[in-house]
Amino acid sequence: MTPLVFIDGDQGTTGLQVRQWLAGRQDLRLLQLPPEHRKSTAHRAEALNSCDVALLCLPDEAAREAVALVRRPGVRVIDASSAHRTAPGWVYGLPELGAAQARRIADADRVSNPGCYPTGAVALLAPLVADGLLPADYPLVIHAVSGYSGRGRAGLEDHEGAGAASALPFQIYGLGLHHKHVPEIQQHAGLAHAPVFVPAYGHYRQGIVLTIALHLRLLPAGVTADRLHAALQARYAGQAFIEVQPLYDDADAQRLDPQACNGSNQLRLAVFAQPRTGQVLLTAVFDNLGKGAAGAAVQNLALMLGLPAQPRMPHGPPAG
Repeated sequence: MTPLVFIDGDQGTTGLQVRQWLAGRQDLRLLQLPPEHRKSTAHRAEALNSCDVALLCLPDEAAREAVALVRRPGVRVIDASSAHRTAPGWVYGLPELGAAQARRIADADRVSNPGCYPTGAVALLAPLVADGLLPADYPLVIHAVSGYSGRGRAGLEDHEGAGAASALPFQIYGLGLHHKHVPEIQQHAGLAHAPVFVPAYGHYRQGIVLTIALHLRLLPAGVTADRLHAALQARYAGQAFIEVQPLYDDADAQRLDPQACNGSNQLRLAVFAQPRTGQVLLTAVFDNLGKGAAGAAVQNLALMLGLPAQPRMPHGPPAG
């Protein structure tokens, strides 16, 4: 029988994107509640226990409550919130994390979708730590800029609503240095200590550029930019949704466009090197609503149901 999928929270930023990603698919069915029942616990509980896979696009506490409502054995859950990303018993939904990760997701009953920023950070760092090229205790600083849709409805209202003319063109936040994504990055990248994470929003709708600077003199002897780049290439060889670009040396003319992968499930990684100073910059570009949220959820859903994944949203990203 064609699998039945229920999106709990299908009117939120991620939920709407998931619906767009799944639009027109004939290999699954979507269970949708009428508007008057979307906030009804009883109706949501009935839907959660009637489906084959429940995809939660909810705030953290609401996601925990939704999981508690699932009573029927056999209901599988993908949680797009940050509620379960470091929780025991949940499989981390980054299929490219390791050789067996896609199979773990395919076999799992509970999958936690990665956060948008951690998707780029973990993809860059985990292979280097695992290969011994980057010490687990390296003093890392991660900087990332997302489109304002990363703030959810509040960001869309600020930048597209009545007061859009006064919206800040750029803002750094998380200045207390305890952003909720930090434990997720630390655990899944294999870091001994919490990295310093500096997130920001720009005045564009969606897309992320994330950077991590390294000093070769602080890495193990013999580690070069070429070896770092080769490790990423080896890890992601043959992966449909992760592209490792050529190594760039002394590339002042190069530019990174945070919107370059919008509307897709692609994650574009690169290594930039300055041989004179021994400095290296690791970079990731991807759509915060694609590989950073809805695209990744659909990729995990496809693995769990044994269906083909989609590289792009059927109609591309919204304008803006």
